[in-house]
Amino acid sequence: MRYGFIIDNRKCIGCHACTVVCKTENHVPLGVNRTWVKYVEKGAYPNVRRFFQVTRCNHCENPPCVAICPVNAMYQSKDGIIDFNSSRCIGCKACMQACPYDAIYIDPERNTAAKCHYCAHRTEVGLEPACAAVCPEHAIVAGDLDEPSSEIAQLVARETVRVRKPEQGTKPKVFYIEAEETAIVPTAARHAPFYMWSQRNEKVHGGGAVYMPNSPFLHKNALAAYDVSHERPWGWQVPVYFWMKSIGSGLLAVPAIAMALGRLPVYQMRDTMLAFLALVFIAGTVAMLISDLSRKERFLSVIFSPQGRSWLSRGAYLLIAYSILCGLFWISGMMDLPALSAVLLWPTVLAGFLAAGYTAFLFGQCEGCDLWQTSLLPLHLIVQALLASGAFLALLPAGLGGGSPETLTVSVAAIGISLLIHLLILLGEFGVPHATDNAGYAARLITHGPYRYHFWIGSVAIGGILPALLLFVGSSNAGLVSLSGLLALGGLLAFEWCFVMAGQRVPNS
Repeated sequence: MRYGFIIDNRKCIGCHACTVVCKTENHVPLGVNRTWVKYVEKGAYPNVRRFFQVTRCNHCENPPCVAICPVNAMYQSKDGIIDFNSSRCIGCKACMQACPYDAIYIDPERNTAAKCHYCAHRTEVGLEPACAAVCPEHAIVAGDLDEPSSEIAQLVARETVRVRKPEQGTKPKVFYIEAEETAIVPTAARHAPFYMWSQRNEKVHGGGAVYMPNSPFLHKNALAAYDVSHERPWGWQVPVYFWMKSIGSGLLAVPAIAMALGRLPVYQMRDTMLAFLALVFIAGTVAMLISDLSRKERFLSVIFSPQGRSWLSRGAYLLIAYSILCGLFWISGMMDLPALSAVLLWPTVLAGFLAAGYTAFLFGQCEGCDLWQTSLLPLHLIVQALLASGAFLALLPAGLGGGSPETLTVSVAAIGISLLIHLLILLGEFGVPHATDNAGYAARLITHGPYRYHFWIGSVAIGGILPALLLFVGSSNAGLVSLSGLLALGGLLAFEWCFVMAGQRVPNS
């Protein structure tokens, strides 16, 4: 059994009956929607036509929202319905990032995620979903796709149908007959500040999607006349989490590599202090993660009731493992046990690399943000950790081994090499065409849109080129090397801001 929907655009009149009955049947609060109707007007006067698109959860066969949920709050039932248990939800909003269709929202009354559940309470007793039952034109057909005699199975077999974003590999089960390109592709139609009956709401959490008037993805003479706004899930805490984790996970890496290569002497006080700072930054990382939850009191569910496929829950265990090793290393230094410190150093460094890189796989599960689906991200995160390690090594005071010729040489090499690789990765990410419109749109938001100053001035110029120049002209000057490290750290924060915020502000519906 596989329940699905057919939306017959030959019959839809855009009456919003499905939206209204969905809200009534499921007690959906104001400001959020489980199903809605988008209007797109296309053409030039007098040859203009209005197209409607009914939009909702696609109840995918391969649902990314289920895979990413760290606590099994989102699940797939045997009949193919993607359902939701609000009593488990921690409000991490990862499912919202994983959904390529903008179908999940945070319920403002429960502070948990919510979505269309195919009116499971009705289907369990043999009734149709409310939207299909109320549609006056029978434009919404619901049923079992595996039952050859069902109306929906016959329509799918007989008519030319289309799904939204098939390139994501989610295998959606909402099929459209005579879908209009400018309505079904989120970035194809222009959005003015005002819709037909309302002003576009840009005050939702995260500011909502950004519609660029000069986007190269726009179709000619296509205007979104009516739509609803969707919040962008993650706030400022997530780019700060990225930045703090880069610092905390990499602080011991450069000294360990330098000692292994014979470029730095063993100095227990230095490494003990770096381990302490690493613990401080990892604690800050965890604080950022918890502060972005809408149900903070449930955060321990990630540890005690994890969903094994989610990289959010896997990442929590990696952070715990790294914190334990780092804590043991710090304790061994405080107790003056150099032999134990030597044994713990490399396991701690390797655990730090895993803690730095796991977010790449978490972001890989975010199917709604194609910019984050890059094979370079694991390498980039480790490079950022090494850059942060080199910068902090340069900032150490003389009493902790900082400022010596050996330390200065290692810091210059670490910052310089990491900066070069970082800038080359930026060139690779933003200087070449992208595989999907979603990724290309996000990249354009960074390079030409509202994040361009953060990127070009903050990340590239002040945080990338200027530190490299300072290293070139003052590699033997401790003050200039320290300044270079500070600027590089600031540049990393600017880049994290662009990368996280722009990635989730692409229109998905």
